Amino acid sequence: MNRRESLKLIAIASLAAAFPGCTQEKIDDAAHRAEMSSEDGGLSERTPSQLSAAEYAMITMLVDLIIPADSRSGSASDASVPAFIDFMMEEAPEIQNPLHAGLAWINNSCEKQYGSEFVDLSQEQQTSFLDSIAYPDSASPDMKDGVTFFSTLRDLTATGFWSSKIGMTDLNYTGNTPQASWEGCSHEAMSHLGLSYDV
Repeated sequence: MNRRESLKLIAIASLAAAFPGCTQEKIDDAAHRAEMSSEDGGLSERTPSQLSAAEYAMITMLVDLIIPADSRSGSASDASVPAFIDFMMEEAPEIQNPLHAGLAWINNSCEKQYGSEFVDLSQEQQTSFLDSIAYPDSASPDMKDGVTFFSTLRDLTATGFWSSKIGMTDLNYTGNTPQASWEGCSHEAMSHLGLSYDV
């Protein structure tokens, strides 16, 4: 499945979840807008419509801390994840307020803890702060709002990244290509799962 189809399905699912009785016309409209934001139309060329310039810069920093560039692939922002999140905010209005509020919560919390907004912190401070909201089981009760926001942002980041061309390459995804033959799972993979072929 290519990014166009992935975005189309995500947009349809979000619309259906927000409006249980939505019409086919609404679904088709969402699908069309998703198609227009595909890799060919250009999420990378999308002008943010839901996030302010400051919020967009902050989202870019956050998603790159969640999925940084490494030797395998580019970062989340290289895969146009900030634009994907802005697109999803447009398609799923119910996430707009939580995301705006979450970004404000992070800035307010960083002001109290470090005396600066998130984007002005060192990377070490940013990472340390995110560690306090990244692990729900060990986060303190006063971080509950941040934990909820960060979980949502992490899910959106992963969805945007691994439905992109960069993400598909990172996964070594080879679907939608003809295979002359298939020999089954490798013995190494089967062993890892504790399974074996009956002989």
